[in-house]
Amino acid sequence: MRFTLRQIEVFLEVARTENISRAAEALAMSQSAASSALGDLERHFDVQLFDRIGKRLQLNELGRMLWPRAQLLLEQAHDLELALRQHREVGEVKIGATLTIGNYVAVDLMATFMNQEPGARVTLDVGNTETIADKVAHFELDLGLLEGEVRHPDLEMTPWRDDELVVFCAPDHPLANKGVLTDEDLTSATWVLREHGSGTRQTFDRALHGLHHRLNVLLELQHTEAIKRTVEAGLGISCLSRVTVEDAFRRGTLVPLSVPHRNFRRQFYFVLHRHKFRTAGIQRWLDLCRESAAQDTAVR
Repeated sequence: MRFTLRQIEVFLEVARTENISRAAEALAMSQSAASSALGDLERHFDVQLFDRIGKRLQLNELGRMLWPRAQLLLEQAHDLELALRQHREVGEVKIGATLTIGNYVAVDLMATFMNQEPGARVTLDVGNTETIADKVAHFELDLGLLEGEVRHPDLEMTPWRDDELVVFCAPDHPLANKGVLTDEDLTSATWVLREHGSGTRQTFDRALHGLHHRLNVLLELQHTEAIKRTVEAGLGISCLSRVTVEDAFRRGTLVPLSVPHRNFRRQFYFVLHRHKFRTAGIQRWLDLCRESAAQDTAVR
């Protein structure tokens, strides 16, 4: 670029005051520096922007044509400087979410975020806990929303919102009408579960500590909807986040099973790289997630 913003500032101030001295004073410059800046701008492009009338400098035809474009350029530069100082521009935010969160929670958050921040660009990458955590660790994602816990020296895990898993089956399954399941019921049943590496499976294994190696696992599937369809078909029972099966419970295509002596409660987490700069977009997303969790808690 063959001109500087300082030269543009001088050009515009001289156009306004029609005097080098007054322009220099307004810009806190020496008169010689202001004169040199304007002269350098004209010489670089071999143009004359003012007619010299005594001590007055009056915009000529070329100067009048360039004046509004120079004014717009300077205003945009000032806006950019302010955004950099305040980190207020949302820009692009790359979000990763585990399957339950990505398919049942994050989409609504994205819609709200983009309505509130019209200029924002949001991408959503959905995978299991290990996959999302790895991408955050390698700066491929700005932040992750996880169902499970991870241990990594470069990652920060922050609790976000409460969740719980629920055991369920088809309405015509033999266990559907049993009031409370015992450990014997759990080990004798056929299971359709999420795959290892998922946060849901991590919570399930912890809840059934001492039993999970004795379970009859027929299928391990990555997708929640596939698990629900398989259970509806009567091929076994399963355990997923309550948010993924509430609609099916209301329709009566699936029914919850009571296992009060096992703890299926868990938390969703934010995960960020320790050295990732928290841009305005990242901070706004975190704030929105927390607001949403507080509203859900208030509704309950």
